[in-house]
Amino acid sequence: MGDNRNGVEGKVRDAREVMLRFFREIVAIPSMEGQIGEVGKRVANEMDRLGFDDIKFDKMGNIMGRVGNGSRTMVYDSHIDTVGIGSLDSWDWDPFKGKIENGVLYARGACDEKGSTPGMIYGMAIAHELGLLEDWTIWYFGNMEEWCDGIAANTFVEVDPMIRPDYVVIGEPTNLEVYRGQKGRLEMEIVSRGRSAHAASNHLGDNAIYNLMPIVEAIDKLEPELGRHEFLGNGKITVTDMHVKTASINAVPDQAVITIDRRMTLGETREDVFNQVKQLIPRDSRDKIIIRELFYDEPSYTGYVYPVEKYFPAWLMPDDHPLCLAGQATRSEMGLAYSDTGKWDFSTNGIYWAGKAEIPSIGFGPGEEETAHTVNDSVRLEDVVKATEFYALLPSNI
Repeated sequence: MGDNRNGVEGKVRDAREVMLRFFREIVAIPSMEGQIGEVGKRVANEMDRLGFDDIKFDKMGNIMGRVGNGSRTMVYDSHIDTVGIGSLDSWDWDPFKGKIENGVLYARGACDEKGSTPGMIYGMAIAHELGLLEDWTIWYFGNMEEWCDGIAANTFVEVDPMIRPDYVVIGEPTNLEVYRGQKGRLEMEIVSRGRSAHAASNHLGDNAIYNLMPIVEAIDKLEPELGRHEFLGNGKITVTDMHVKTASINAVPDQAVITIDRRMTLGETREDVFNQVKQLIPRDSRDKIIIRELFYDEPSYTGYVYPVEKYFPAWLMPDDHPLCLAGQATRSEMGLAYSDTGKWDFSTNGIYWAGKAEIPSIGFGPGEEETAHTVNDSVRLEDVVKATEFYALLPSNI
């Protein structure tokens, strides 16, 4: 293994500058709201330059590239879309050009999650060049994830290219540690239907907003009753949106809707979570208030629609699973100090790979989760480079 590491380390060192230049280029290409076409083309060009065996876009518009042609298959999953930038006034630098300070790149998507892409595709190319992919087929999968996590992974297995990998590595930020699970979630909305009236005669109406207020208050107090898991932690619940329909701003609204994000830990079932919230609707209001699970059927930038329910199961790999052990062995081979396996607080494509399809999956990537989606979205450049060693060495350790 020492010879493998020495060979990989040297190749990574040689590629450092061109790799980081490529990283800066993909961060500079906006890819918000699932618009990953242009950044996907840039990634495809880099894979082509590195000699990948097969490069293509799928129907949804995700970019994928393959090296090797072995009987075992692994996917390196990196979403290349980002959240928006919000108000430019909240940024002290151009969110796409970014800035480098003390070896850290600050830019939209630097941490979440374009920081894993350079290491993945360079690591794959280096492993292939050094003969470390015996009996392996490795796919890089640059996808859209931010607005419906897992949907791209779903299409990889069930639509195009219809490949069920043996293992998956998710490049979401883990601060160069091995992660093995996350909580899931169920997204719901509660719809209140009232009766419109002029605001001057509000006693003639039934205010749809007021009907929801006891439910919102009950949700705010519900969290101590939610399930708890010793590793993944406790369930969470949050009202994340509210909107109303009203004839005018001088009328009693006849419809109000709240959206609920319910984070589920292991041991909580979809049915129990739904019914727990349903029970918060007062009995005397159940003829005018309904609860329903949300559904995602928005077209991708290519126009492709893949409808899915917005249920995302929790998942957890055993600490002694061969993939987890291989991840830890690879970190040791890289010279990184021992660290226990960890978990994400946010959600990833693992909700499909491991949660729905039950494909063994781990996470490994540069960056710290806490900076994701903030104006301090950032990653240490040396960690972007160091992660390349992991992606190159991991297959030979399984």
